[in-house]
Amino acid sequence: MAKQLACILSLLFMFFSSSKAVYNVVSLGAKTDGKTDATQAFLKAWSLACSSARADTIYVPPGRYLMKPAEFRGPCKNRVNVKIDGTLVAPSDYRVIANSNSWLLFIQVNGLSVTGGTIDAQGAGLWACKTAGKSCPSGARSITFNYANNVVISGLTSYNSQISHIVINNCNNVMVQGVKIVAPDQSPNTDGIHVQFSTGVTITSSSIKTGDDCVSIGPGTKNLWIQRVACGPGHGISIGSLGKDLNEQGVQNVTVKDSTFTGTDNGVRIKSWAKPSNGFVRGVLYQNLIMNNAKNPIIIDQIYCPDNNCPNKVQNSGVKISQVTYQNIRGTSATQVAVNFVCSSSNPCTGIRLQDVKLTYRNGAALSSCANASGTAGGVTVPGSCL
Repeated sequence: MAKQLACILSLLFMFFSSSKAVYNVVSLGAKTDGKTDATQAFLKAWSLACSSARADTIYVPPGRYLMKPAEFRGPCKNRVNVKIDGTLVAPSDYRVIANSNSWLLFIQVNGLSVTGGTIDAQGAGLWACKTAGKSCPSGARSITFNYANNVVISGLTSYNSQISHIVINNCNNVMVQGVKIVAPDQSPNTDGIHVQFSTGVTITSSSIKTGDDCVSIGPGTKNLWIQRVACGPGHGISIGSLGKDLNEQGVQNVTVKDSTFTGTDNGVRIKSWAKPSNGFVRGVLYQNLIMNNAKNPIIIDQIYCPDNNCPNKVQNSGVKISQVTYQNIRGTSATQVAVNFVCSSSNPCTGIRLQDVKLTYRNGAALSSCANASGTAGGVTVPGSCL
């Protein structure tokens, strides 16, 4: 008994003398079998770490952990680090999480890192429901960061989201690096990373294969940096859709560079609804991009209508697009019109700049098409500029 007491006292001394604590979800009751609900153990670990004055760590050892919808809410007293070596899986019945806005939600946290690990939302059941035309729930986003600041998401792998994989909403200073996102090319609405109403987001060194946009950029996005992303399959990197609402925040200062698009439905796309809006897009740089058989390598679409059921399609988009540069973009197009600017007649695109663009179609000549777009072209421009 004395020896056991000495051991406990020694452990307590190590715990309290350490500058940081580690909360192991298995020690708090989580099972690694992928069948026993581990949600409460994760929430308990979060409560302990979030209430600590130290920058403590939540640790998820190797294994599979069954997770129902979980909300990890701040504010916390200090930074929280989540280190994942295991796999978090959603219940096999898609309905368990499908009525939640998010499967895993981090909200109102200032200072957070999520490192490593795999999340698998098992979205195939919901996709099948949707493609069969049945009445289905809208689905849950796999992991969402709402009203969070100073966030690092590193080395995370996300499989088979019901809808979007990673959502960054109303956040500041977010680094996403080395993530891997995978969903089949026909899976509906499975955007890789969606950013909106956020400032200072960086996405780098990542692989994104989805059934929708690799990265979708919504209203209110400022100072977004995307670099070294491998996109495809998917719908490309898209600004929008914008202009669905009359009063809408704009998108500005977006950089996409050093990235590849392979077999995608689009390359770099800006899309807006043909409706009145006070939204805008300005200050965008696309640089050093490679297109491998992308269907629409460069496209602005201001008559966006995904279901071809738009009674207002004849109206002009109110979204004002300006100061967009395409520099050193090369490769192959799966459609003959490789550069396609369909801009609003009431709010033409201005300040479009093409510099050293070389795109071919089936080893032959590609075409460019412009409507209501003005700007300049320089260097080698293939196909020839229609600006």
